[in-house]
Amino acid sequence: MSLPSNDMMAAIAATRFGLGARPGEIEAARSDPRGFLTAQIRPEGADQPLGDGETSAQRLAELSDYQMQRREARQAGDPKADPVKEAQKMLRDQAGADFLARARLGATTDAAFRERWTLFWANHFTVSATKLTTATVVGPFEQEAIRPHVFGRFEDLLVASSTHPAMLLYLDQAQSVGPDSRAALYQRRNAKKAGGLNENLAREIMELHTVGVDAGYSQADVTEFARAMTGFSVGRPRDPNSHRFLFRDNAHQPGARTVMGKGYPQDGQAQALAVMRDLAASRRTAHHVSTKLAAHFVSDTPPPALVARLEMTYLDSGGRLDEMARALVAAPEAWDPAPAKFKTPYEFAISTWRAVGAEPSAIGKLGPVLTGLGQKPFAPPSPKGWADDAQTWCAPDALIKRLRFSEGFAAVAADRLDPDALAQSALGARLTPPVAKAVARAETRREAMALLLMSPEFQRR
Repeated sequence: MSLPSNDMMAAIAATRFGLGARPGEIEAARSDPRGFLTAQIRPEGADQPLGDGETSAQRLAELSDYQMQRREARQAGDPKADPVKEAQKMLRDQAGADFLARARLGATTDAAFRERWTLFWANHFTVSATKLTTATVVGPFEQEAIRPHVFGRFEDLLVASSTHPAMLLYLDQAQSVGPDSRAALYQRRNAKKAGGLNENLAREIMELHTVGVDAGYSQADVTEFARAMTGFSVGRPRDPNSHRFLFRDNAHQPGARTVMGKGYPQDGQAQALAVMRDLAASRRTAHHVSTKLAAHFVSDTPPPALVARLEMTYLDSGGRLDEMARALVAAPEAWDPAPAKFKTPYEFAISTWRAVGAEPSAIGKLGPVLTGLGQKPFAPPSPKGWADDAQTWCAPDALIKRLRFSEGFAAVAADRLDPDALAQSALGARLTPPVAKAVARAETRREAMALLLMSPEFQRR
């Protein structure tokens, strides 16, 4: 497969691999488009949003203290005290600030490929703010478990996400108790309500994060893995690891386990980690992850040759994600000039700000826009994360909402911009003659900008 011109490759580097071109970005990539991207791959991982710097442990401690204070106030007879309502407001404010910081990073970064790569993995290992107990730690989860590991080993990313308090709370792993564990025996002996085995995290690790639903595992494998994971929990306020990962040995189901035909001896916390290590090394995981990467960056129906190349890179490198990123950049299939991917609402909004060299100013403006477009901030509807295909995002009513956003954005930003220059800066060689002509012939700058933002060339990448 022959490669397009450097002009076209520079445009693809900014608009397909990145988050949309900022002014001057396509020009910066023109001399060496592949080198422009590979220079963004670094061992220390992704950039961190400029938020308040609070950790997940601090956030959970604040939430716990606040709920206790409000509960005490209500017990003391204060009828206005509503711990749930007040806690919800606090969570919304914190999550909103985290999301705005992430969006500002996306809108302004000079390393947009690094940021897009990071957003892919954050969606792969989804934690959602739809659950009250996790809303305040979605941002810290991404900062602590995802961003530092996006160019390291997949196994390390898997373990970091699976042992983070946000994931343990989101998928109810923190409450999982082995039925024959010391904790369960104590509860039964003292006629206390016994906690039970929870399979949510084990199932999602296998189905979504590693080998995939078609890997041939059984329900018994999920149950066995869930038993191995019992004890993975979050420290309570008085525990040494308060609001952090804590392995509770007394909640761990004793005995050897067998998962996908392999035996794992009784070894406490190490038992589940050994299962994760083997899942990470599996050819099935290599195929599942490679297929998702190719579908995200290239096409909803990814080229089999590209998937096979990424899969081989994964296996040969021991799951090195930096090598996967380099293999993606090197793949000729990734440089097909035809724009095959339809932007999600977040990608569309961020690319719009990038096109004009600006950034969102407030979550009160950004949040309603994304919610209206169907992608509420930090709130994917399930552990599967946000959908990554055109069918989900290009329904007629969704396009009408994008048009309204484009018209509103143009009303604020267009009067200070040259429409022709904006079109060239945003799309480069991907700017087609029909779009260039429509922009040039528009009666007003606002109309010209709205036409550009709604063009297929801008909506796709």
